[in-house]
Amino acid sequence: MNSHDRKLMRVLNGEKFAQPPVWMMRQAGRYLPEYKAERAKAPNFLDFCYNPDLATEVTLQPIRRFGFDAAILFSDIFVVPDGLGYPVRFEEGRGPVLEPLSRELIGKLDQDRTMKHLEPVIETVSRLRVELPTETTLLGFCGAPWTVACYSVAGHTTPDQTAARIGSYTDPELLQAFIDHLIEASATYLIAQIDAGADALQVFDTWAGVLDDLGFERWSIAPTKALVAKVKAARPSAKIIGFPKASAARLHRFVDETGVDAVGLDWSVPADVAQSLQKKLPVQGNLDPMRLVAGGTALDEGIDHVLDLFKTGPHIFNLGHGVVPQTNPDHVAHMVKRVQGRI
Repeated sequence: MNSHDRKLMRVLNGEKFAQPPVWMMRQAGRYLPEYKAERAKAPNFLDFCYNPDLATEVTLQPIRRFGFDAAILFSDIFVVPDGLGYPVRFEEGRGPVLEPLSRELIGKLDQDRTMKHLEPVIETVSRLRVELPTETTLLGFCGAPWTVACYSVAGHTTPDQTAARIGSYTDPELLQAFIDHLIEASATYLIAQIDAGADALQVFDTWAGVLDDLGFERWSIAPTKALVAKVKAARPSAKIIGFPKASAARLHRFVDETGVDAVGLDWSVPADVAQSLQKKLPVQGNLDPMRLVAGGTALDEGIDHVLDLFKTGPHIFNLGHGVVPQTNPDHVAHMVKRVQGRI
């Protein structure tokens, strides 16, 4: 099968379906008992991401269980700074911990080591393309530079990323230097994923919504635009989905300026904004993940609303953010069947 014949890829090329393709962000994860069993085999989370056997297996698990139209590479946004030589570790119960950003650290970053370090991830992509069903789209991804950089300023996540926002005002040159490294390394990484067999790519800007208007232009739009341009200069046919979370009022600017081929919508995007975006390009989303937790009538109402909202144009059914650990897998199975018109 030609990659552009896969259902999700046809949507990215502008087609619409009565039953749109469906997948979930974080669909391989802690809500699945089979994922937990594999995770226990690795001593830490980064080792888990860098093990092609384990990463391939957990990427395939939700495809086997639910029959999603797309698999997304199991990895993490922090493999890119780790590849550059930026100190990264994961602590149980706390998540990613990075050394606080400094000029000394910036001076030690090495673009040349990145892809050697990330070879196991690219091997996972290659394996997945062979092992996935032929009709299943394979998505690669990276974190947007701003979202990755957010964790570096304080060294860990903070409420509303206050440390990163203050740092962007008090020392924008330092932050820009790190952002520039991330753009370069992320572009190289995404191109390698395409070459290894990824059909399309997603760029996650989870923390775009905390920025003010000027910050959104400089730290979300400009880096994403540069990243997209670098990837498309090397691989002109690459399809890229942008996901600037919690940015409803700025989504038209983001779409118009970055050059993305589709846009992911979180659950807070108003219907009129969502539909107006869909007139420009394919959209992805935007069921509230908490409806998936709740199940029952709340889930069915949410699914039907999303399907009705986007029925006139190209649409990829997804959550408005990632599936959460307390989600019942039976609710996921029900969602997929309902989207596919089987119940």
